[in-house]
Amino acid sequence: MKKSTAKLTALTLAAMMALAGCGSSGGSTSGSGESASSDQLTDLYTWETQAREVETLNVLNSQNAADSNVITNLVEGLLSTDSEGQLIPALAEDYSTDDNGLTWTFKLREGLKWVDKNGEEKADCTAQDFLTGLEFVMNYHKNASTNISMPQEMITGADEYYEYTKTLSEEEGRALTADEGSKFLEMVGIEAPDDYTVVYHCTSELPYFPTVATYNCLYPASQALIDELGIDGFLACDDTTMWFNGAYLLTSYTPNNEKVLTKNEAYWDTESQRFDTVTIKMIESLDTGFQLYQAGELDRIDLSESNLTTIYNDENNEYHDQLVEKRPDKFSYQFHFNYSKMKEDGTPDDNWNKAIANTAFRQAMYYGLDLTSYYARTNAINPLKCENNFYTMKGLVYMSDGRDYTDVVAEKLSLGESDGETMIRLDADKATQLKAQAMEELSAEGVTFPVEIDYYVPANNQTSIDSATVLKQAFSDSLGDDFVTLNIKTYVNNLTAEVVDPQLQSFIVNGWGADYGDPQNFLGQETYGEDGAYYSQNYSNINDATDEELISLYQQFTDLVNTAKAITDDTDARYEAYAEAEAFMIENVLVMPCNYNIAWQLTHVNDYTTKNAAFGIQNYKYVGWETSVDAYTTEQYDEFASGSGNGASAAE
Repeated sequence: MKKSTAKLTALTLAAMMALAGCGSSGGSTSGSGESASSDQLTDLYTWETQAREVETLNVLNSQNAADSNVITNLVEGLLSTDSEGQLIPALAEDYSTDDNGLTWTFKLREGLKWVDKNGEEKADCTAQDFLTGLEFVMNYHKNASTNISMPQEMITGADEYYEYTKTLSEEEGRALTADEGSKFLEMVGIEAPDDYTVVYHCTSELPYFPTVATYNCLYPASQALIDELGIDGFLACDDTTMWFNGAYLLTSYTPNNEKVLTKNEAYWDTESQRFDTVTIKMIESLDTGFQLYQAGELDRIDLSESNLTTIYNDENNEYHDQLVEKRPDKFSYQFHFNYSKMKEDGTPDDNWNKAIANTAFRQAMYYGLDLTSYYARTNAINPLKCENNFYTMKGLVYMSDGRDYTDVVAEKLSLGESDGETMIRLDADKATQLKAQAMEELSAEGVTFPVEIDYYVPANNQTSIDSATVLKQAFSDSLGDDFVTLNIKTYVNNLTAEVVDPQLQSFIVNGWGADYGDPQNFLGQETYGEDGAYYSQNYSNINDATDEELISLYQQFTDLVNTAKAITDDTDARYEAYAEAEAFMIENVLVMPCNYNIAWQLTHVNDYTTKNAAFGIQNYKYVGWETSVDAYTTEQYDEFASGSGNGASAAE
């Protein structure tokens, strides 16, 4: 959700409280304490916070989960997943390999269509569109390095083609296509022997390659639409200009207010359970969302700490028996430090940059920062259930003996077991020692204390501001005002444009959700000196850092990641090597694990019927959802959870 986001997807924790959709249909009996009805909702009313407005509707040009959550309903890829995270067909009705994953063949359905927002047919969706889509992704002058990392690593010739396009002028690069006889087809291991067959030639045997087919780097694009709009117009496509081949059309869009998705009658899966319409309301805060739920205007809502506590502590509250704990989502959240921070006047923030480059300074935060109160903002009932001590999300991959990959990382970090009361990694004595060490070392370099930390949240989102206030107090209580001071700052509309691009943040808490089923997709986002490393390029700015010790740590980490990536014939050895790299990253606090998102909600949606994969962008696809015109009860959700497979316990 590059993400990831998305890819995940990258997601800001400033808006963590609004990760999953929620709501209540106009006219549904959301306030009743009765058991949920067997009657399904025909129209769904869900939500996002205004902090998570989409930045682009171009499926090939996004690694943002807030974008993907919408786009996945508008544009379809080769494969999808079911409610237990298992691969299922989408545009491809079948796929296979005859050489242990070196070559993958996908057979498309016949009769696939591109339509406009009015549902009018514009073109057939064929195998050629997957070639066109990949050429667009891997063309530097078209897509500016977005979504390149997976094809770059996995598809023969893709990296070479990307580097080739970088040598061309913008005019020359943009003139390239994926047509027969093109430079792209000459160089890249992809072919369309007929209208219904797409073949990928991989750089090595990749048994997990089908999981990549759920991510938007392999999504189709129509050359006819690109020709009609031009490159810039295609990149900036909106609901009025884009074409759709997914489950829904975006028929109404008012930024920062509301989106209306309408069932696409030309969608291939005519028998699927879909809503007539899905209305996504953009809300200022969870408190606002709760008011809308009470008024019957949303079909589900995540609960703020105060509302959850109020309802939970009052057995007579009309919603008490409807409190349900959400299924863990696929995102693992971390503190992503900015190693080349700028001040608002455009000059380097040398005090922060020197401080964060110091290993003892970072480790003092890792061992000393108690985030329990911060977790309670999401889950006041079970706050430590949100504790995260890893970079890679639990449930992504498993060793041959059944152990979760993160269990191997935990062993290498010597993490103990939770006592249910205190974060596992906290060590007050070690934090005190590291704090003193950092202050001595950094004072000698001219760093002044307390070190100012700039943390940005959306100005129009009270939930985010309240969460930031709790985080500020956690820094103060845990580390002392003599060491650091967290400054809460705000942006107006766009985090990327207003904060990240000018490099103003000291850190951002972002979540990454896997694009495909391998640890590389997590750890490869943080490597040094690589164009496809999303966080290195867009958030940490490590490639601009000058501290030699810090750069050396990043180089060591990168070497460990690349060593693991090179192991393709032994899955256990591969995962063991990745665990070594991840443990090194965490021990040196190059990033700092933060949380999982496990909130409480009121809902008319059975989350255990929605798509639930640890990879890809499809989890927010409004297809196959079981709903009820009456709210589900706590008892019913307990039954749903007990009957679920791997997805129910992914982060537990």
